[in-house]
Amino acid sequence: MKIKLWGVRGSIPTPGPDTKHFGGNTACIEIRFDDDRLIIIDAGSGIRPLGDYMMRHDLPNGPIHTQIFITHTHWDHIMGFPFFTPIYIPGTKIDVYGPVTYEEEGLERIIGDQLRYRYFPVKHSELAAEIIYHPLKECSMDLGDGITLHTKYLNHPILCLGYRIEYKGKVFCTAYDTEPFRNVFPTDPSDPGYEPTAAAEGEAVAREENEKILEFFKGADLLIHDAQYTHEEYLSSKMGWGHSTFEYVINSAHKAEVRKVLLFHHDPNRTDEQLNRVIEEYRKKIAGHTSLGIEIATEGMEITL
Repeated sequence: MKIKLWGVRGSIPTPGPDTKHFGGNTACIEIRFDDDRLIIIDAGSGIRPLGDYMMRHDLPNGPIHTQIFITHTHWDHIMGFPFFTPIYIPGTKIDVYGPVTYEEEGLERIIGDQLRYRYFPVKHSELAAEIIYHPLKECSMDLGDGITLHTKYLNHPILCLGYRIEYKGKVFCTAYDTEPFRNVFPTDPSDPGYEPTAAAEGEAVAREENEKILEFFKGADLLIHDAQYTHEEYLSSKMGWGHSTFEYVINSAHKAEVRKVLLFHHDPNRTDEQLNRVIEEYRKKIAGHTSLGIEIATEGMEITL
C-alpha cells in the first residue's frame, strides 16, 4: 500500500502563511495498490488537487475507475466533491461508500445536493461520470485483488465510520472524526438524576465501546487518528464535539500496539508553529516508554507499507 495525504485539516480549509507547512486542505487520503488500483478516503477540499493529479497520471492510461469511502457527511469531508475533475469526464466510474443515516436523505442526496444550482453551476444529473452510491454499516468487505476492508462506528455527533484496510499482511486504519466513548448518565449520588443501575450500565457500555475501538486498530502498521484538541481544550469546552486529544490518541495507539500513528484533523486555528511544538513535546514524553512512532499528518506526505 502506498498512502498519500492530500488533506489533513479539520472543520474548514485554512490556507495561509501559518498553515503552509502542514497544510490547509480538509480530509482526503489516496491509497494505491499493485497495478495502480486506487481507493480514496473522504472528499474534503484535498480531493481537488488529487483529481488534478489523476487527470495527469491515471487518465492517459484509460478511463478512471475508483472507489471513494466517506467517513461521514459533515461538510469538511465532502466539500471537495464538486471540484473533483474526474466526475466531469466521460467513461469515469466511481463507487461512493458511506455510513447509513436515519434521515430521509440517503448518501446520494446528501453528497449530490452540493451540485444544485442554488449552490453550484452544474447539477448532479449533468455529470459525465457514472457514480453509484452504496450505504455502509459496520461490516467486512472483500474489495478484490486481495484487499479487505473492515468498518467500525466511531463516536461523533453524526454516524461516522473508521476504516481498516488489510493487504498483503499490512494494516492501515483511520479513526476520524471521533472521541472517547463516555458515560452519559450522572455518576454523582447527589445529582437529582442519579440512578445507580443506569450509572453502572453507562460505565460498562462506554468501557466496552472504547475497548472495541482499540481492538479495531490493534496491531496496525499505520493509524491516522483524529487529534484535534489538547487535553486542556477538550475538558474546558470541546467535550461532546466528536474529536480526540493528542494524549488520548497516543495512549490508545500504544495500548493497541500500533506501529505508527499520524495525528490528524488539525484544528483550523492550530498553526504550523504550534503543531511543531506539539510533536516535540510528545516525542519527549514518550521517549524510552514505547516503540510507537508519532508524526503530525502533513499534506503531501507519502507512506509505503
